[in-house]
Amino acid sequence: MKIIALEGPSYAGKSTAINHLRSQGIEDHAFVSDCYVKHIVHRDDIPPARTGSTAAQLAAFETFMNIENARVRMALASARPVVILDRSVDTLLAHAHALDALFGYGVHHQLRDRIQELPFLRPDHTLYLDVPAEVLSLRRKAAGHTAAESGYFLHEPAFLDHARGYFVSGAQPPVSREVTVIPADGTRPEVAHTVESLVTLWTR
Repeated sequence: MKIIALEGPSYAGKSTAINHLRSQGIEDHAFVSDCYVKHIVHRDDIPPARTGSTAAQLAAFETFMNIENARVRMALASARPVVILDRSVDTLLAHAHALDALFGYGVHHQLRDRIQELPFLRPDHTLYLDVPAEVLSLRRKAAGHTAAESGYFLHEPAFLDHARGYFVSGAQPPVSREVTVIPADGTRPEVAHTVESLVTLWTR
């Protein structure tokens, strides 16, 4: 089974790329899973992006790993040779890495140990869609979102820098076996076609 994950900040173009892959018939031979929050039925049940304590961050991780467990079961049941993930366990670890740096929670290493005890899909290849903060801000405004809305913490420059660093700096090696960083500040169709070309290359 070949596992490919898409990573990057909110509004980087991951969902657009996956929708494009679906429109090209990727699901004829691949199991495709949407991001974690789309597996949560009630919006109020989604853990906050900015948890208020170490305990809350640990609890949020367990919530998302329950979803990861379901992803594993669905991927295996599909018997498809390729798995495409909109975010992977590296999202959870990058988030913890950023919160540790910002607030001193000290949970990242705990989560790396915990993840070895739980079922998860380890990507063979991860595409990190790299977008400057100012471009993300413009995309968010174009979509009608404001700074006061829930989840904007994910676009605060300090958080973005630390989360990005997890994937590109090498200081904390991601779970994924390979990470490819691609510039994603172009148009959504351009990004989607770049993703498609790499997915096609890796799944031949």
